[in-house]
Parts: sequence; C-alpha cells; structure tokens
Amino acid sequence: MPHPFRLRAAALTACAVLLPALLTGCGEDDDKDEDLTEQQLSWTDCPAPSEAQGGGPAPSPLPGGRGEWSCATMKAPLDWDDPQGDTIDLALIRARSSGAASERIGSLIFNFGGPGGSGVTALPGFGEKYATLRTRYDLVSFDPRGVGRSAPVTCLDDQRLDTYFQQDGTPDDSTERTELLDSTEEFNAACEKNSERVLPHVRTTDAARDLDLMRQVLGDDVLHYFGISYGTELGGVYAHLFPEKVGRAVFDAVVDPTKTAEQGSLGQARGFQLALDNYAEDCVSQSEECPVGDSAQEVKDRIAELLKDLDGTPIPGVFPRELTQSLAANGILQALYSKDLWKFLTDGLAQAYDGDGTILMVLSDSSNGRSENGEYSNVIPANVAINCADDEPRYTAEDVERRLPEFRAASPLFGEYLAWGMVGCTDWAVPGAAEHPDVHAPGAAPILVIGNTGDPATPFEGARKMVQALGTGVGVELTYKGQGHGAYNSENRCVQDAVHGYLLDGKVPETGTVCS
Repeated sequence: MPHPFRLRAAALTACAVLLPALLTGCGEDDDKDEDLTEQQLSWTDCPAPSEAQGGGPAPSPLPGGRGEWSCATMKAPLDWDDPQGDTIDLALIRARSSGAASERIGSLIFNFGGPGGSGVTALPGFGEKYATLRTRYDLVSFDPRGVGRSAPVTCLDDQRLDTYFQQDGTPDDSTERTELLDSTEEFNAACEKNSERVLPHVRTTDAARDLDLMRQVLGDDVLHYFGISYGTELGGVYAHLFPEKVGRAVFDAVVDPTKTAEQGSLGQARGFQLALDNYAEDCVSQSEECPVGDSAQEVKDRIAELLKDLDGTPIPGVFPRELTQSLAANGILQALYSKDLWKFLTDGLAQAYDGDGTILMVLSDSSNGRSENGEYSNVIPANVAINCADDEPRYTAEDVERRLPEFRAASPLFGEYLAWGMVGCTDWAVPGAAEHPDVHAPGAAPILVIGNTGDPATPFEGARKMVQALGTGVGVELTYKGQGHGAYNSENRCVQDAVHGYLLDGKVPETGTVCS
C-alpha cells in the first residue's frame, strides 16, 4: 500500500453499491478559435462505463420511471494558461429536474471525492438519495480531468497492479524498504510514460476552472454545488477563484484545507483509529456474540495479530491471489468508511481467522478499483496524480522513519501504513503546487459546511477549519454526531432538512447547528 489513497468518497460509493453482489458471485480539437463557453452539449443515452470508469452496465432508468440519465462531452483547455491551445474532453452525466419548469433553480453539480472518483458512474449509484434535490435541480456530475473518460491518467497494467497492491506497505528492514521504494518509483515512472501530456494539468485549480466553464455551458449564472470529501476541497478552491459565482453550495465530509500532506495523513491515522475503536465497541455491544472478540480491546488485538501473521504468511483470497498484510489492512480501512460496511468487516475478519481472505480482499479490491474480471479503473492513478500535482512537499524514506513514532501513537494499527504512503510523490514527474489549498473566499455566498464527528477519512475538526479558512460570513458550520464518511447520505433527518432548506429554499441554517 505505497501511496496515500486519501479522501476517497468515490471508492466508498462503488463499494457500498456493489459489494453485496460481489460477495455473491484524450482528445484534441482542431478549432482553436472556438469560444468554449458557447459550446452546445449533445446529450445522449449514456454508454456502459469504460474500464477507466470501473466498467459495468449502463446506468439504469431513474427509479419509478421518472426519466433517464443522459451523458455528454464538454471540451476544456488542456492547459488553462493557454486557453486557445489543445483541448481535452470531459465526460458529464445529467438527470433533468423532475419538478415543474417554473420551480427549477438550475443545475446542481456534484463531486463525490477521491480525488480520482468518476462522477459519471457515482451519481446514478445513489438512485433515489437525491430525489428531493432533483425536484428543483438538474442533477449533474462529471469525471474530473485525469479521471474515467476525461483524459484519464494511466500507469501500470492490470497484472502489474495486482503485484503492486500485494506488496508490503510497511517495510520491516532495509531490503523491504528498498523494494517499496523501487516499486513506487516503477509506478510513478509508468504514469509519466503513459500520461506525460496530462500530468501537469490535473491540479485542483485546473478542475475548478473546468467547473466554471461547466457552469457557463450549462447556462447558469452561478454555480450550485454539492461537494463530498475531496469535493469540498475542489469547492473551496472554486470559491477562492470565483467567489462572485458561488451559488448555493454544500460541503459534506470536509477536507481540512490548512493541513499539509503529512498533517492530513496523520489526521487520517487518528480518524481511522477512532473508527476502529467505534467498530470494536459496536461489535461487542450487539445482542449476538461478536465473532471477532469478547471485548473491544480483544477485537483490536486480534486484528493486529491477524495483520502480523499475514506479514509472513498470506492466506488464500480471491483465486488465484493471496491476501497479504497490505491487502488486508486496505480492506479493513475500506470497511471503516461506512457503518453500513461494518457487518462485512465482521464477516471478513471471522472468515480470515479461518484461513479464507475472500471478503477482506473484495473490500480491498473495491477500494483499489479492481472489478471481478480483474480490470482496474483509474481511480488510484488519478488519485496519485492529482494529489502529487497539488501537494508541494516531497517526503523521503528518512522523513517517514523520523515520523513513525508519531504515526504509531496516532494509530497502532494504521499509523505505519499511512506514514509510508507519504513517499508516493517523492519521484513524481510534476512539482506540487502548494503546501495546502487556498480556499479564502471573501464575498462568496453562504456555504453549508457539514462535519461528522465519527468520520475516519476527513476528521471532524476539518469542517471548522474550512469555515474559518473560507472567511467571515461564508462558511456555515453544521455538526452531525454520527459514524462514517459524510453526513447527508446517512439519511439523518436533521441533516437532510438543513441541506434541503438551503439548496431548495435558500434558507441558511444557523451556524453551529448540531444534528444527532
């Protein structure tokens, strides 16, 4: 697990939708004089997702027979510093508003996070979850540049990715450390070889400019936006660049915009440890016996023992692959993203104690973007490319080793994995843009910022930091006392009422509102 696969709401979406089923079985435009803001989108039936988007069938009709999904391609400059130069194609998906035309507000654009997640495949996966919002908005999402069908970043082939993800992500000696660093260098070199043209142009600032172009092409005077996880960082950068164009916006599962990559990884170590503690307490509190342990501490001790055993002796997983320590840890992390997945974690751990790593490997595969047929989406290459293009710091193995005690203290189980992930950008072909994003947006319309006290991937305190960074009168803080990554999709009535009140009726909640 060499890279820090940070802030992945999109991987969670795919897992939550597809896991039960799994357990049962760049273009160029020659017309460089075209004003891209005046382009007309051609909306057609959506094709089946590409391999880079994750594969699978075309999106089903909307529930209840209330319309179809439609897809289009929007042209954007490859290089926003040369807007009259080469273009790339960005993939979009839309569901038209279900309400009366007179009640329609405009388009509501979603980014589900990652970075690296395909919005074109994620939005239909939520089905009716956004039906209320659709009464007054066209629901729109997209594959950001470098992702899915939008000039996707490609690195290693599927077979080499299998090997890459199985390797030891927490080296115990100099030999294993060299193997980890060599593997990371090989991955990064493959990204440069296969995607050299697009790598300098996948920064979040580039995606924010794409959002403003999208707003104009869709015919909206302001951007109405719903950002989840990394989508909150993208939304914050947009607000900084275009404060006067911010419409009604919601940030959910909020990235702390004040942290460096190292601080973000350390925060995630604490967040996932908290989620593990909560999972262990929940398991032993059930009326039925917890098959993982008799006490919360025993649950955590047995998980640690399992990972230690797998370090030396992998067990059978999804044939013909074996469940290694890194794959198991990654599967456990994936399950901690959502309380809905805790039952699969319990089943997977019980199964692994009996020598079968299938469920934990399926969880890890979902996180890594691997389908049943062995093909990988480009969620991880895109995640790495965007993070490395955004983050200025470059960490060496010596930097990691100096920081290991702090990471182990933050999370005895996950600290080392997240610490070693910091070397992922060391040999990257493109320099990072900044230590952290600038989201200061004086004069922007109110943005509803929702923090979840039990969020493992974007810890709760990030919401308050985002509110402070946006500036006085912009961020409106709402706290959800819950579990999992994000709040709106928990279907908590208080949270949804606040979101609906603002997005649909323009009623800004009182800052400091608490939902439980």
